Amino acid sequence: MANNSVMIIEDEEALAVLLKYNLEKEGYTVYIESRGNRAIAEIEKCQPSVIILDWMLPEMSGVEICKFVRSKPDIKNIPIIMLTAKGEEEDKIKGLTAGADDYVTKPFSVPELMARVKSQLRRAPEPNEQKELIFEDIRMDLVEKKVFRNENYIHLGPTEFRLLKMLMETPGKVFSREYLLKNVWGDNIYVESRTVDVHIRRLRKSLNEFGPDYIRTVRATGYSIDVHGAVENDDN
Repeated sequence: MANNSVMIIEDEEALAVLLKYNLEKEGYTVYIESRGNRAIAEIEKCQPSVIILDWMLPEMSGVEICKFVRSKPDIKNIPIIMLTAKGEEEDKIKGLTAGADDYVTKPFSVPELMARVKSQLRRAPEPNEQKELIFEDIRMDLVEKKVFRNENYIHLGPTEFRLLKMLMETPGKVFSREYLLKNVWGDNIYVESRTVDVHIRRLRKSLNEFGPDYIRTVRATGYSIDVHGAVENDDN
């Protein structure tokens, strides 16, 4: 874990210090930034493994920072956990749509946040692990963490990448939202099932730019990937 680093972008000093203390106890290198307009430069400089990002910041909001990070090639794949006092579903969806991978509402327990940070850390593949997944015209490079469709590069956030990987590992299998929550977000992560729908919608939008829709929505059940995906799609 020594090589893992976390950037906390939070203007509430006491909370930032508390999180820094607990993260460093777990072996993380921790950076703190309190102002939105300085955060971008610090992210590009430090290249953290995970970003904990407060929604409300001086000068530049967390949503604006999130959108900016996702637009920059050198930092766009860094997982982002949005930290905010906003609890309405509409606000959560807004944060996720901006590019956040997870969403934690204040007040929260420190162990819960630690678990969410761990779940977002990307693990480099072991030497004996599969290096590539292919389904029809979609190819996943599991080493470089890249996705291509008909040789077109498709940018996916870390959570969408993990979702697609799970679907492509077993084409045709229907995964329930609960199963996806447990295996993509991790154990002891308190994420609503609606979060899965938001990320599937983002994944579908990215993939469908260069080809037909292979993600199948099975109503009241979950999702799969197969060649007849568009037949049973709902609004997700």
